[in-house]
Amino acid sequence: MELRLVGPGPYRATRLWNEIIELFRAGMPLRKHRCRFKSYERCFKASEAVDCLHELLGSNQNFGPEVTRDQTVKLLKKFLKNHVIEDIKGRWGKEDFADDGHLYRFPPSSPLKSYPKKPSCGKEVIKFPDWNEPKAGSSQEHIPVKSVAMNCEMWYKRHSIAIGEVPACKLVFRRELTQTNIEEIWKSMTLSRLQKVLGLDSLDEVLDTKLVNSKHIVQNVYNVNKQGIVTLEDKSKELPHWILSAMKCLANWPSCSDLKQPTYSGFERDVFKTIVDYFGQMKEPLLTFHFFDIFVSVLGLLQKPSKAVEALQISCVLLPPENRKRLQLLVRMMARISLNQDLPPLSESVRTRTLMVQAFSRCILCSKDEIDLDELLAAKLVSFLMDNYQEILSVPSALKSSIEDHVVHLQRVQIKYAGADSDATLPPPSFCHQITTGEFEYQRATGSQEPLAALLEEIVMNKEISVKDKKKKLKQFQKSYPEVYRVRFPSPETEAMLFPEKTKQKPPILMWALKKPFQPFHRTRSFRM
Repeated sequence: MELRLVGPGPYRATRLWNEIIELFRAGMPLRKHRCRFKSYERCFKASEAVDCLHELLGSNQNFGPEVTRDQTVKLLKKFLKNHVIEDIKGRWGKEDFADDGHLYRFPPSSPLKSYPKKPSCGKEVIKFPDWNEPKAGSSQEHIPVKSVAMNCEMWYKRHSIAIGEVPACKLVFRRELTQTNIEEIWKSMTLSRLQKVLGLDSLDEVLDTKLVNSKHIVQNVYNVNKQGIVTLEDKSKELPHWILSAMKCLANWPSCSDLKQPTYSGFERDVFKTIVDYFGQMKEPLLTFHFFDIFVSVLGLLQKPSKAVEALQISCVLLPPENRKRLQLLVRMMARISLNQDLPPLSESVRTRTLMVQAFSRCILCSKDEIDLDELLAAKLVSFLMDNYQEILSVPSALKSSIEDHVVHLQRVQIKYAGADSDATLPPPSFCHQITTGEFEYQRATGSQEPLAALLEEIVMNKEISVKDKKKKLKQFQKSYPEVYRVRFPSPETEAMLFPEKTKQKPPILMWALKKPFQPFHRTRSFRM
């Protein structure tokens, strides 16, 4: 049994938990063991379980070889707490598992976690300016013609381009977008792009879009310094100066320009411990509890690095600016420390890169509900962040350009044709929700076919146009909307009934025509006797 790659989507942590349990039960060797002069069938030592699970986690695509033995022991403690395993006397419920020779076994059935039902977040309706409302104090010459109900004449004008005629048009001078309008456009298009990159039908089950602050997105994109670090408007939310000095000291070691005090043996370890303690006392991780599911979903894209980088780049733009800035500074420090050959080892037993991941993964990503795979998932994400932090924590330039172009498009002078009952501009993109097939068919029928059927009926019943013009318009309608036309005229006979042939009136019969004309005597042939 092989652990397959679990892609993006809702409840990814729960799906991983269930698959690891099934794989562990299938792959763990069971044999007979003796303990205190008594034999126990189908059981295993704690150290054997650590060996098996550590190899399992390190060799699959969802976690990778950076999983440590200590992390494996912590996961087995959670297995014991959740009755995935039990000791040979049937005891479970406590996290007292250790990497030793104690005997454990599987219960008759290891409980798999059910997928919780999240309440629907509902689609947030984003309001955009009503371009048909005149701006106060504007000239009437720049106000577009008010939309009117489309009749057969207007329909004919709108479709007359096909036969070489150009309908009358009018320039529409746009209203100026407010800051609120621009922020909502940023939110809508950013979430739409994130949904597309993740390949999801909806973001509802991985993100409550109502908690996404459009002001944060705009500030994270535009309020940045030359190094791409966010600049905060509220200076009280900045990191303390002594923490910044400590982080710069280790990131730029051995050039500690901010620290003028003389160093001593073990000085760098004390500085590192100070930084770890500061970030460890935070009540909420830097990626926030609200965005936990969206970042866990991104982990399913790590086999496609370019997609994963783009998804993380967009997701980090959603963060509060103070969280984004702290994340930028922290991950940059972690990456520099890991690559700094001049920095003395910060631990006797753990490599520097592994130490960075273990020390800061929980303050970067964790769940509010203490999900059992928190530590492993966070370690995977932090490792990827360290390797690609320059791209991930920069402003998404492609997204920025597309949104700015869309805003300019909305503010540009547009052309509106006379008789048009809708705006010529493209509707603002928005993240969509999946609907059922029945709902789609109903919307399609009520939203397009019914008005067209009414328009066709108006053409048919219009007695003010000539037969020639009516045939011409019906032919054009049939070419544009064959399905609607076929419903109204299912057969040639029903179409022929609309234009009945005129019966020629016979001239009146004269009375003299009823009389037999004079017939002259015809000589008949005689028979010879």
